[in-house]
Amino acid sequence: MSLTWARPYELDNIGALIWHSGARPSREAIEVSRKFSDGSLMTMRAYLLAGILSLLPAHAGAACYADYKAKRDNPLRLHYGVVKVSDGNCPDGGRVARDVAQRIARDGWQLLNVVSVFDDAGLNQRRGSAGDYFLRY
Repeated sequence: MSLTWARPYELDNIGALIWHSGARPSREAIEVSRKFSDGSLMTMRAYLLAGILSLLPAHAGAACYADYKAKRDNPLRLHYGVVKVSDGNCPDGGRVARDVAQRIARDGWQLLNVVSVFDDAGLNQRRGSAGDYFLRY
C-alpha cells in the first residue's frame, strides 16, 4: 500500500495534508469537499463555531429543580413537592435547602429534607407524585 498526496478533488479549504491509500473517495466525500471549496472561509468558520458551541455543557442555561419533603404540625400533615430553584443554587445542596425552606415557611411548612436536585429531564416523572405541590413555591 503506497501513500500519495490527495488529489485536487479530494481537498477542501483545510485539507493541505490529506493522505489516502489510493482508493477513490465516495460521492458524498466529493460533495462535502466541493461545498467547502466553493464556499468561503466564513462558511467553514460558521461550521467550526457550531461544532464548538455544541460541546458546551448542556446544563449551563438549563433550569434546576429540587424535590423535597415537608411537614406541618397540629395536626400533623406531610407533603412531597417540587420547586424550581435558581441556576446558581444547583451545585450546592445547602443553598438549595435554605431556599426551599424559606419558600415553604410562608405557608407554615417545615422542610424535612431535599430529596434530590435535578434538571428538566426529571421534571415530568415527578409531576404525579407532587400533586398540588408541583412547582407551587
